[in-house]
Amino acid sequence: MSLVLHARQRAMLLEMGVRVTLPEQEPAVAPAPRIIAPAPKDLPVGKAPPVMAAPEGDGANDLSRISGLDWDALARTASQCQACGLCAGRKLGTLQAMGGRPARWMVVGDPPDEHEDSSGQAFVGEAGVLLGNMLKAVGAARTDKPTAPLPDLEAAYVTNVSKCRPPQGRLPQAAELAQCSVYLQREIALVQPQVILSMGRFANQVLLQEHPEAAAMALGRQRGTVYRYRGVPVVVTYSPQALLRHPIDKGKAWADLCMAMAL
Repeated sequence: MSLVLHARQRAMLLEMGVRVTLPEQEPAVAPAPRIIAPAPKDLPVGKAPPVMAAPEGDGANDLSRISGLDWDALARTASQCQACGLCAGRKLGTLQAMGGRPARWMVVGDPPDEHEDSSGQAFVGEAGVLLGNMLKAVGAARTDKPTAPLPDLEAAYVTNVSKCRPPQGRLPQAAELAQCSVYLQREIALVQPQVILSMGRFANQVLLQEHPEAAAMALGRQRGTVYRYRGVPVVVTYSPQALLRHPIDKGKAWADLCMAMAL
């Protein structure tokens, strides 16, 4: 698939720190992705994918209850959830109803950090600015910003793989991520994205769970393949926080975005 870079996209790439040396008329060609785990044949186009059951037991998230919630009820339930130990570190849950509407793009990041927890919003600060520029470069804009999406941009829903910050900044446990995945699955069912960008180690751990061999790999080996999570294509790439620490990887991130755009 040929990818023609328009003036606005070139400007956004410069904001990301990616230099474009192609002539104005020459198209950039996105790398051909490896695609594994094809989508189920019985999933109609445009229909939300099925959600996966959460672990059962005392205090566990009830899939039958959460899978029927609308956006407002889902955000309210997530902000009050005490199904796992992550709630002990929560100030504000980052699942926000204001971003809740269908979107072609869905961006999933790691559990909230201190700044995200304080603001109740995913991808804030410098990381949020960089993510915004990355999305604009592919013609998309966040749905949780008052001025976005612009009329000529596609909607992009952003969220965290878990909605609570781990207490004292510790690493989240697999069982805790599994508990919180019920919220993520409901978000996917409501958003109905055409592609999911997975940005972060723990986001990859959840979104690549149907591909355990790939989930155990380093990010460099995970890239370049289109995975599936509950029937939705998943593209793995660097998080904005990682790109701020290692700007040299911005060119690779652009290649990943081109792959996602081709989907």
